[in-house]
Amino acid sequence: ARPNLVLAHSIWLDDEEKRIIRERGVKVTHCPGSNLKLASGIAEVPELMRSGIPVGLGADGAPCNNNLDMFQEMRLSAYMQKVGHGPTVMNARTVLRMATIGGAEVLGMERKIGSIETGKLADLILLDLEDYHVYPSFDADWFSRVVYAATRGDVEMVMIDGQVVMEGRQVLTLDKPRVLAGANRALQKLLRRL
Repeated sequence: ARPNLVLAHSIWLDDEEKRIIRERGVKVTHCPGSNLKLASGIAEVPELMRSGIPVGLGADGAPCNNNLDMFQEMRLSAYMQKVGHGPTVMNARTVLRMATIGGAEVLGMERKIGSIETGKLADLILLDLEDYHVYPSFDADWFSRVVYAATRGDVEMVMIDGQVVMEGRQVLTLDKPRVLAGANRALQKLLRRL
């Protein structure tokens, strides 16, 4: 079933609010980059997850985040929690899960997206992890390599519902100069209204 409510951030929740969230099936989207940029606070993600509240990873909006980079969001999510809870909390597997199937669960779409399974949409990225910034790899665990070392520049191919939309780091479905010019025109129009 699709969720009736998804809470973004969920930073300043007291115990009673957490109880209500859990009992009512509310889900949470954790947006660490914007929380840090705006000095909003740090969500108690490990506690939320332990209590059975589904948590997905988000990037918030461009004004609050600037780059909408999910690789950065994964790293920030892991690092933020380690400060208060120790080095083993929010391991790479947990963080990658939040960014994939966890996000799908938060949106009520776990039967369609979020993992590679028969019958689900083929939404995939292919990473090139054979570069200097990923080596030497002291950890053979590829989850750690993706969460702690990979960047958006490592994305070689993107497939959405089985259609390749980016290959060789080139977007195939958009006219980049046209899109960027349109975005700038829209921004200028908005700024004139202020």
